Amino acid sequence: PATVGRTAYRIVQEGLTNARRHAPGAAVHVRLAGRPGAGLEIEIRNPLPDPPIPSWPGGTGLVGLGERATLAGGHLTHRATGGEFRLSAALP
Repeated sequence: PATVGRTAYRIVQEGLTNARRHAPGAAVHVRLAGRPGAGLEIEIRNPLPDPPIPSWPGGTGLVGLGERATLAGGHLTHRATGGEFRLSAALP
């Protein structure tokens, strides 16, 4: 559905923007998996910089993405773990 397509596009866009902002020059791994009727999984990973880059004002992008994913019938998680940042979403 168009809503799911727009939501997926926005999740990938925000994930790549955040990786560029918080880990400039680092490799970013983007994985999309799914098929019609079975849903779509999105995972974006990038290494955490050392030393960390201070974040700038704002920080509502991931909150908004979570709300957007929920409205589309899915969910979104994000966390720093194992030396990397992971953004994962599941959409119907």
